[in-house]
Amino acid sequence: MLDPKKFCSLLKKNNINFITGVPDSLLKNIISLFEKKKIKDHLSVGNEGIAVSLAAGHYLSSGNPALVYMQNSGLGNAINPLNSITNKKVYGIPMILLIGWRGEIIKKNLQAKDEPQHLYQGKITLNQLKLIDIPYRIINKNLKNLEKVIKELKELTISLQKPVAIVVKKETFKKIEERTKFKKNKNYPFRQKIIETIIKKSPNNSVIISTTGYTSRELYQLRYLKNENTCKDFLMVGGMGHAASISAGIAKNLKNRKIICIDGDGSLLMHTSAIQNSAMMKNFIHLVINNGVHDSVGAQKINSKKLNYQKISEGFGYDLYYRASTLMELDTTLNKALKVNKSVFVEILSTAGTNKNLFRPKEKFLYRKNEFKKFLKKNV
Repeated sequence: MLDPKKFCSLLKKNNINFITGVPDSLLKNIISLFEKKKIKDHLSVGNEGIAVSLAAGHYLSSGNPALVYMQNSGLGNAINPLNSITNKKVYGIPMILLIGWRGEIIKKNLQAKDEPQHLYQGKITLNQLKLIDIPYRIINKNLKNLEKVIKELKELTISLQKPVAIVVKKETFKKIEERTKFKKNKNYPFRQKIIETIIKKSPNNSVIISTTGYTSRELYQLRYLKNENTCKDFLMVGGMGHAASISAGIAKNLKNRKIICIDGDGSLLMHTSAIQNSAMMKNFIHLVINNGVHDSVGAQKINSKKLNYQKISEGFGYDLYYRASTLMELDTTLNKALKVNKSVFVEILSTAGTNKNLFRPKEKFLYRKNEFKKFLKKNV
C-alpha cells in the first residue's frame, strides 16, 4: 500500500502547494494530512465545482497547478467548470484531480461490490473523464513508481494546459496513526438520538426526506427495528446537497401535510441556494444536524467556524429559526414547528459518530420509490 506521507512529500517536491476538495472515504488518510497542514495551503469546500474554480484561481495567480480531491460521484458537480473554464479550448487551466473510485472496475465484466449509486457511477467514471478530455492514471496499492506518476502528471497538465487526473482504487493508501480525530462534544446528542426524537414527534401523515450518508441509514434502521413502515421516508442515497430541493418539490404539491427534511451541515453547504425555494414552503420544516464534519466519509472537518445559520436561514427567507443543543430543546422546538403554518429552519447541534452495527436499506430502490409514492397519495 502507498504511504500518504510520501504522497504529500512528493506533492511538495513538485511545487503542488495548494490543495482543495470535498472529502472522500477512499482518500481519508491523505486528507487527514492535508488538514494537519502537511501541505502549505489547504481548503475543504462545499462542492467539487467550487474546488475546481479555486484551483483555477490559484493557477492564474501563482502559475502552479493545484490538486483537487473528490469522490467520483463529485465529478457531476465538477463538470461544469471543468468544461466551461479549465478546458483547453476555453482558458486552458492546469490542475491535478485526485479522484476516489467508488464502484471501481476490477477487470472486464467484474466490478467491486458497492451500493447501487456507486456501482453506476463506478462504471461510467473513466468514460466521463474521456468524454471531457481529461487524461488519467489509475493507481492502486501495488504501484511502485508513485514519484514518477506525480512528476509526469505535473508535467503533462502544464504541457497540455488542461486538467489531468489520478483515479484511486480502494485500499490504495495505508492507514496512518496520526489521522485527525474529531473531538466529540458529549454535551450534544448523537444524531441517532436526534432522529429517534424526530420520528416520535412527527405526525403519521408527515413526510420525511433524509440526507445521504449515515442520516438515512440511521433513520431506516430505527424504523426497521421498531417494525415501522421503512418506505414512508425518502432516503437520499446519493445526490448530496439535494435533500432540501426534493423536499421542496414535494412540499409545493402536498400543502396539507408537513414536509420534514433531515439535512446535514455538509449537505446544506454543498448546494445552499436550494433553500431559497424551500424557505417559501409554509409546510416545510428543515432540520439541519450540525456536527461540524463529513461524518460518513471519515469525519473530516467542515470549514464552518464562522457560519451563522440563523442569519443564513433568515437571509434566504425562512419564517422561523430555532436552535437546539439537547433532546429536550429539540422536543420543544418540534412542538412549535409542527403547530405553525410557516417555513421553519432548525439547527440541531450534534456530536459525530454512529452505531457500529449500522446496516443499509434491504429493499431495492425502485420498490422503495413506488411504495413512497403510494404513501404520498394516501389521505392519512
